[in-house]
Amino acid sequence: MNDSIMNHSDCPEVVVPNPVFFTIGAVSFAENFLVVVAIIWNRKLHLPMYCFICSLAAFHTIASLTKTWENLMIVFANVGHLEKKGSSETTLDDVIDSLLCMSFLGSFFSILAIAVDRYITIFHALRYHNIMTMQRTGAVLGVIWTVCGGLAVLLIWFFHFKLIMIIFVMLFFICLVIICFLYVYMFMLARSHARKIAALAAGGRNNHQDQQRWGSNMRGALTVTILFGTLVVCWAPFFFHLVIIMMCPTNPYCECYRSLFQLHVVLLMSHALFDPAIYAFRIAELRHTLRKMLFCSDWKLCS
Repeated sequence: MNDSIMNHSDCPEVVVPNPVFFTIGAVSFAENFLVVVAIIWNRKLHLPMYCFICSLAAFHTIASLTKTWENLMIVFANVGHLEKKGSSETTLDDVIDSLLCMSFLGSFFSILAIAVDRYITIFHALRYHNIMTMQRTGAVLGVIWTVCGGLAVLLIWFFHFKLIMIIFVMLFFICLVIICFLYVYMFMLARSHARKIAALAAGGRNNHQDQQRWGSNMRGALTVTILFGTLVVCWAPFFFHLVIIMMCPTNPYCECYRSLFQLHVVLLMSHALFDPAIYAFRIAELRHTLRKMLFCSDWKLCS
C-alpha cells in the first residue's frame, strides 16, 4: 500500500497479534488431524460421505499448517532472520499461497461433493450403493485434488493479472450459486417427499421405518448446510476485500474496509476451526470414534 493511498484514509490498519494466528492454526490443525485419523482408523466410516469429510479435513489441515508456516516466516522476517524480498523467500511465499489457494478450492469442492452425496442418499436411496461406489468416490477425490492443485498454481503464478483475480472471484460466486441451487432444490423435493410420507396410512411399520430413514438423511443434509453456511460467513469478507481491490483501490471508504484485512484472515482461518466441531456435534458415529480416540488408551479394548 503506497503513501498516497494511506494519506487519503483516516482508518488505521487493524493489526492482529501473532499469537492469535498461531493459536487458531494449532487448534485447527489438531482438530482436523484428529478427524482424518478417526475416519481412517474406523472401518465403519469408510463410506463415500466420510471420505469426502476426510478430504475436507485434510484440506483444512494443510491450510492450518501453511498459514502457521507463513506467520513464522513473517516473524523471522520482522526480526531480520529472513529477507522480505529475497528470491528464495519469494518462491517460498508463492508455494505457501498456492497451498492456501488449493485448500480453499478443495474446501468448496469437498462440500459440493458432500452435498451431491446427500442428494443421492435422499432421493436415490435404493440405487445409492450402485451409484456411489468406493471406486467412484476415489476417482472423484482424485479429480478434486488434481484440479484444485493445478488451479491453485495457475492462479498464484498469474495473480498479478487483473483478469486472473476476476476469475478467482467469479469462481467463488459460481460455486456459491451452484451449491445454493442444489440445496434449494434438495429441500424443495424434501418438503414434497415429506408430504407424501405423511399422506400414507398411519401406523404402518414400513411408514415408520421410512420416516426414521428420511429423518436421518435430512439431518445429514442439514449438517452439510451448516458446513456451507460456515464457509460462506468465513470466506465472504475476504472475497469482498478482493472485489474492493479491483473496483476502488484508492477510495478512502474502501480503504477503511481494507484496513480490516487481518481480521478477514482471522475469520478465514477460523473456518478450519469450526468445521471439525460441526462434525463432532452433528455426526454420531464420528463423535463416538473421536471420544474413543481421546479417552481410551487401548483402542482395541475400546472397539
